[in-house]
Amino acid sequence: MGADPKTHSRFGSAPLFLIISIFYLFGDSKGPIFFKQVRVGKNGKRFYIYKFRSMIVNAEEKLKADKELYEKYLRNNYKLEPHEDPRITNLGRFLRKTSLDEIPQLINVLKGEMSLVGPRPVVEEELKEYGMEVSKFLSVKPGITGYWQVSGRSEVGYPERVDVELFYVYNQSLFLDIVILVKTVFMVLLRKGAY
Repeated sequence: MGADPKTHSRFGSAPLFLIISIFYLFGDSKGPIFFKQVRVGKNGKRFYIYKFRSMIVNAEEKLKADKELYEKYLRNNYKLEPHEDPRITNLGRFLRKTSLDEIPQLINVLKGEMSLVGPRPVVEEELKEYGMEVSKFLSVKPGITGYWQVSGRSEVGYPERVDVELFYVYNQSLFLDIVILVKTVFMVLLRKGAY
C-alpha cells in the first residue's frame, strides 16, 4: 500500500524547509525565518500569506525612511530593481531568483486560504487597480502560481496585470490549471520573471 499523498505533500518539503531555515542563523539574513503579510483572498477575506523572509528585519521602515526611493517604489508598481533595493538580503536574492521563497505558501494551501493555481493574492492597496472588476477578481481563491506568473510575473505590471489576472478568472478550467502548473515548472527552472 502506497503512502498517503496528503502526508507526502505535508512532509515532502520538510528537508528543504530545514536546510533553508539554517541559513537564517547567519549574516544579513539573521532573524525570523518567515515573512507574513496580510493579503486579500477570496470574497475579500484577509489572511496572512507566508514566505521565506527575503528582506532585512524592519524592511518597510527602511524603505519608507528613504522618501525618494519609496516614491520610486510606488511609481514602479510596488517594486524596485533588486540591485537598488536595500531591503533584500543575499539569501533573499537567491530565494527570489529560484522562487523558493514561495514554498511556505503550501501552509496557506493546507489552511484553505489559497490554492495551487489562481490569481495572485494582493495587498489592500492593490485592490484599487481592479476598479469595477474587483468583486470578480475576489470571486476566485488566490493561488501560489497563476496566469500572471507564467505570463511574465514581475515583468507585467499594472494595468496589464489586471487583464492577465482577469483572463484566468473568466477562463478558469482544469486544463488551464494544468497548463499553468507545467509552465510554472519551466519558468522556475529558467528563472523568468522572478526578482
